[in-house]
Formats: sequence, C-alpha cells, structure tokens
Amino acid sequence: MNIAQMKLVLREILAKTDLTPCVVGHRGVGKTAGIIQVCREDNWRYASLRLGQMEVGDLVGIPYREGAVMHWSRPSWWPADDAPPTVVHCDELNRAQQEDTLQAIFQFVEPPVEGEPRALHTHRLAPRHKVVVTINPPDGSYQVATLDRALIDRMVMLYVESDHACWSRYAGERGLDDGVRRFLSANTNLLASQGAPMDLQVEPTERAWEMISVLRRNCRFPGDLEMEVYSGIVGREAAIMFMRWLADERHRPLTAADILDNWPRVADTAAAQRDDIQAATMTDLAAFLQAAPVLAPEQEEHLVAYIACLPRDLRFGFVKTLLKIPAVAQAISQDKYDAVVFDAIRAISEEARR
Repeated sequence: MNIAQMKLVLREILAKTDLTPCVVGHRGVGKTAGIIQVCREDNWRYASLRLGQMEVGDLVGIPYREGAVMHWSRPSWWPADDAPPTVVHCDELNRAQQEDTLQAIFQFVEPPVEGEPRALHTHRLAPRHKVVVTINPPDGSYQVATLDRALIDRMVMLYVESDHACWSRYAGERGLDDGVRRFLSANTNLLASQGAPMDLQVEPTERAWEMISVLRRNCRFPGDLEMEVYSGIVGREAAIMFMRWLADERHRPLTAADILDNWPRVADTAAAQRDDIQAATMTDLAAFLQAAPVLAPEQEEHLVAYIACLPRDLRFGFVKTLLKIPAVAQAISQDKYDAVVFDAIRAISEEARR
C-alpha cells in the first residue's frame, strides 16, 4: 500500500481498536511523516520513542523505594491518564541495540488483554492512548535485529511502498519545488528503491485470526486494502483463501440450519440477500420444516425473526407456504408473533375468500 492508503488504514485501527499497527517500509518512503500527519489531522498528541537510542531504564523508569516497597518512576514520555489522546510511536523497533530493550518493549506493543489496559512493567496506559510501531524490513539492507516470531504475531503488519502518484499529490500540497516534481514525474524510478520483498514470514495463528475478527467487527477498509491488511496478519496465502471464501459466502444462500441455529450471526446477511438468493433460502427452510416441523423455542424465535426481515411480498409468500405445515403454522400463529405474521395471515385469508 502507499502512504495515503496506510494513513486510511491507520486511522481505522487507532480510532476503533486497541490493536498495534506496525508500518514496514524502506527508508525515506514516509512512514513517520504519515503517522505524524494522521495525528495532526485527527487531533492525536504525538509521542516518539526512538528505540535505537534507548535502554531498558528509559522505558520502565528509574527505581526508587518507599519503605520496603520498590517502585519505578513514570518515564517522561509516558502519557498521563488525563493527558489528551496520544499516539506513542515506537520508532525503529528492530534497531533496539540491546536484546533486553527489545524484550522490555515487547509487553508494550502487545495488544492489551480484554478488559485490561496496555502495560509496560508496572505502568498502565490509559485506554485513550494508542501505540503504533515502525520498522525497516530485515532484507539485508539495514542494520536491524531479527524480530521474534511471537512479537510479529502481536502486531498488524502494514507494508508501505513508494508510489509516485501518491508522492506527487503530497508534493503539490506541500508546495515542493516545481523542477523537482516535474523531474520525478519523468523519472519515477528515482524515488525510494523498493529493494527486496518485505516478507516478515507472517503466518496464521489463533491470535492472528482473533485480530482479523476485531478488524472485521470494528473497521471498514476499501476492498483493495482489505487483502493487504489481512496479509499482514496471517500471511498472503491464508489471506487469499479467506477473501475467496468470503466472496463465495456472500453469494451463497443461507441454509435452514443457518437461520434456525445461527440467526444472531447471520441476521445481517439474511436481510441483505438478493431476492433470488432469498428465494433459495426460503425453499431450503420450507423443505427442512416439512421434514422436521417441530421447532425448539429458540429455533421458533429465529424463524419468526427471519420472516420479519423479509420484504413484504416475499414475507406473504413464505408465510403462506409455512401455514401448510400444521406444526409450523401453530407455532408462528401465536399471539406474541402478531406484529410479524398477522398482516400476512390476514392477507392470505382475504385472498382465500375471493
């Protein structure tokens, strides 16, 4: 993705989740500038940690005693609980010069456990503050440390590359020299070199799929970016398989089992189905109920909820079919379901009297 796309994704993740995005890109491509722009445009305070220059004491604070108890002072960069919403930028994460510095920051970049604040040693970060990481790719071009697979598994990897069109818009907004802009429009190869592929060997894990679940529940990405975001969590192969499955699923009619047993999960999908796909779902439900007309109380409620989401004409036709199944007719004709099925039953009765 380019810097403009990275900023869009970053906004969604920071504003709507507690996940930790890690922006991966070659030097000079605009990683840090893009993060600062997001902070400036969205009213986040920006705090930078240049981890290549820090030791463990810079992160956890200096120890002091109160009686018999040891405490650690809050580092100067740590945002106070009542400070304005702040993005803490862990810059050059894989340039940390000492192994213990990298181990110390591990806890901080890890997304917080549900219901618990993000932490670093004894310090707790208020939920209003967020964390973002940037690194150069470990492709042999940089003096960087190899990141632990467990650490990579705790971040959403966003791979950023040079893009002349994106840079040209930025240069115009900043009023950069016209000669430079025209020269680079004819020599786009002289922007930041892409180097080797930025593959950090991201692989699917249970934690990774949970992060994708969080993103799907809370964030909205353009279709062309969704694949890139998921690839940075479970790897490209798994992301492709998942996106293909989702595409197939969108056009696959819901089944009777989906409606009766998993209604809360499929309710939105059911309401959004095209009429031809809806007809296939209704046909499957009718066939299933003719074979097994006795419904558990929860299944009964799910069936009525499905009827309620149907357009008026489809609802009448479906209720007419269900009334031909005695056990089902008795179930949906209860007074408590009048708000959903009464109009349909009345219209069917009037039709029969004609």
